[in-house]
Amino acid sequence: MPPRSLPPTKKRRIDHDTGFTERMSLIESALIDAVGKNESLNSLADLLDIVHSEKDAQKTSKAIYASYRVFVVIITSRKLGLGVDEAAKLVKTWLLEQLNTYVVFLTGLLKDVEKTLRISALQILFSLQKHLSTLYSTNSSSSSKSQPQFHLSHFRKIVSALLLCSPSPRLGSENIDDQLLDPDVANYFYETWLSVHDDIRWFFFRESATILNAHPNHPTLPLNLLSILERLTTFPTEPSELNAWWVVEVGTPPPKSKRSKANGDASDSDIEAPESNDNKDDNDDWRKYFEDEPAPPEAPKAKDPGIRLHQMTIHQSLHSLASHRAVFTRTWLALLPRLSKSDTAEKLVVRVLNVMHRGILPHLTRPVLIMDWVGACVDYGGSVGLLALNALFILMKDYNLDYPAFYTRLYAFLDRDVLHLKHRARFFRMTELFLSSTHLPAILLASFIKRLSRLSLSAPPAAIVMIIPFIYNTLKKHPALMVMIHNNSTPDEYTDPFLPSEPNPTLTRALESSLWELVSHRSHYHTTVSTLCKIFAEPFTKPNYPLEDFLDHTYATLFETDANRKIKKEPALAIDWPRGFISFPISVMSTDTMLIDDGEAESAPLQQNVDVVGELWNFT
Repeated sequence: MPPRSLPPTKKRRIDHDTGFTERMSLIESALIDAVGKNESLNSLADLLDIVHSEKDAQKTSKAIYASYRVFVVIITSRKLGLGVDEAAKLVKTWLLEQLNTYVVFLTGLLKDVEKTLRISALQILFSLQKHLSTLYSTNSSSSSKSQPQFHLSHFRKIVSALLLCSPSPRLGSENIDDQLLDPDVANYFYETWLSVHDDIRWFFFRESATILNAHPNHPTLPLNLLSILERLTTFPTEPSELNAWWVVEVGTPPPKSKRSKANGDASDSDIEAPESNDNKDDNDDWRKYFEDEPAPPEAPKAKDPGIRLHQMTIHQSLHSLASHRAVFTRTWLALLPRLSKSDTAEKLVVRVLNVMHRGILPHLTRPVLIMDWVGACVDYGGSVGLLALNALFILMKDYNLDYPAFYTRLYAFLDRDVLHLKHRARFFRMTELFLSSTHLPAILLASFIKRLSRLSLSAPPAAIVMIIPFIYNTLKKHPALMVMIHNNSTPDEYTDPFLPSEPNPTLTRALESSLWELVSHRSHYHTTVSTLCKIFAEPFTKPNYPLEDFLDHTYATLFETDANRKIKKEPALAIDWPRGFISFPISVMSTDTMLIDDGEAESAPLQQNVDVVGELWNFT
């Protein structure tokens, strides 16, 4: 029996795809031959028409890769180089127009519904970036003072596509108007280029700040940029770490410039010639803002400072750690105010504050530049304020920020909500750090532990088991607070002098009070709380509790701890009831009439047993 043939529709589809592939191969081969023979390249326009007109994603992928290979041959053959005659200049202009059309189409594919097209477009765009930069670096090699070139206009299109997210121009793609950067594109861009190559990172920060300022009302631009920046964990901290380059030519070390003169200013002869074409930006003077103030002329200098940031060429800036920190700072200073004004400001600000202490502050030129923004977050309160306290404390401790009302603001966060928030554990970690100094006055610390004791009366057990070790460690570290657990007044005579509504922690009279709230937890319904609270009745000879062991408790973890606890003494599983108590008799007083000696009737209470439980279940 002969084998059955495929369905006709399937056969026609295979024939159609094979014909399209052969057509692409013929056009591509003809164009590559034309480049080598210096013939007409008019069929390039036909190839780009196919790229724009195809609806099928697979055919579009084949078309864009065929176009990519053709443009690589055109670039490497120096067709886009400096024209020697008028005809060559016209050809170059036409080719640049075709390349621009192709690049614009690729940038639109970053928002396509097909993931393969999104990733392919991003790969092609960065490959073209390398080829174009190499071409212009080679063209400028004849000049003795020329610098390696980075094709900035092409890279600006890539950054704009990543941040602005225009809809896909492909006819078969659905129109997506959310203007949000796809996570797979953001991940691939970060892992392949931004986190690896120093030149890509430097130019991305520079262009991002420019785009932020040029589009002040774009709805999703801040969110798209934040989704990329919050991932960054490979920012260089030493000049030796600037050693990975996407464009190989810019990785060559720049020639050493002459040292500046004694007055700290560099003359025209001390500075290399500025770069031409796209690498020259009229707004480069913004770098002056991120430089340290120059020392006065009469001050002794241990080391000659050399060339200043705003006087560097692009090539010198790429190899300068100070320049990398400057563009990093400029981008964050432009982004932070935009995040606070967005519709989802609270969520975005929380995401920034989660990475502020480890991913932003250490790399800023002057971290105090964001003190106003951090202070505003602290004043906002809630979870935003809690997270901002950590950044504010770092600014105070490491960068000499003067914030006198810090502990007053911290005291204001101690309310009922703080024991129920998602960031409760992080708040206690920070508070333990903030109160760790032995130079803090006892009257201030007493207000904090008294407020926490008062809040524990209405707190869940998972929060109480954090409060008790926290207070115990504080009492051990500050013996002056021990008076709060040695109050000898009886409950009938005692009146708590603590002022819970006083916002100033130094005026609450907490040191005159006691921690009677913790004593009440000895009768707590949860065994862990009642057992843990007994530590205050014992001598303070035990070491400090490791607070980390208590911060992440929830109802689930507490139940699991009790369920898995070893039982030292088996509990009673049955009770032998005494005779006469099987029916749960309860003695009640009833009033019956009795005769007394003089014959008068008098009501007198008599005691009798009544089955109260049985009566409750008698529904008739």
